[in-house]
Amino acid sequence: MRTKQRSRTQEDASVLTLPPVFRPVRLREVGDAFTQACANAADLGAGALVFVGRFDLAEFAVVLEPEEPFASARRAAFYAGMVALADTLAALAPPEKPVTIAWPDTIRVDGGIVGGGRLGWPKRVSDDKPPAWLVFGAMIRTVSMISDAGLHPLVTALEEEGFSEVSSERLIEGFARHLMVAMDRWQESGFAPIARDYVARLEAAEARGVIDANGDFSSGSGQARARRALLPALLKPAWRDPATGGPLT
Repeated sequence: MRTKQRSRTQEDASVLTLPPVFRPVRLREVGDAFTQACANAADLGAGALVFVGRFDLAEFAVVLEPEEPFASARRAAFYAGMVALADTLAALAPPEKPVTIAWPDTIRVDGGIVGGGRLGWPKRVSDDKPPAWLVFGAMIRTVSMISDAGLHPLVTALEEEGFSEVSSERLIEGFARHLMVAMDRWQESGFAPIARDYVARLEAAEARGVIDANGDFSSGSGQARARRALLPALLKPAWRDPATGGPLT
């Protein structure tokens, strides 16, 4: 996805090592990277990577300024972001540790939820016109703060899964590199490689699905074929606990 780039203030270049197209913007530990990125996207500009410095959670969001219509832009931005997120974790994972996606936005490590991705856009935007901006945000639980983890078998953290000394900063740096690769592939070869990489990361029950032109997901065959709409799903991230704002516990 092509993006416009502009220089902005409030940047903290000393914290992260990022590809040149990205600029780090650090918030306090109590900040909300996704909300802040969406609220200030017009001022931050394309390539701003907003993040929160926490030891237990990698929380970050990147601003994009696509030049294609919203319908195709949200599809490319969201699925490319999810591919980059999953590829980052897979590269850092211990050998044979599976990293999968539960459609559309949940990241699992060895079956346990660690977090996921989400997409933000302006309140007023038409499918057939380019949005002023898009924001892809993510949260990944690096350290579990649950005292009775045995009572929560469907959730986990990177530390529990053997990700040795993987800091939030290292994860964010990896994501930026993988996102740049995904976007370059999209520009060179269209959306097909992104769709293929995304479907390859899906859990077994969904691994034969197809991403439609508008981003919806179809799986199964014959009378059992099911179609799930992307846009409504983006409005309510499946991995996010609305009470805490973080990954499900």
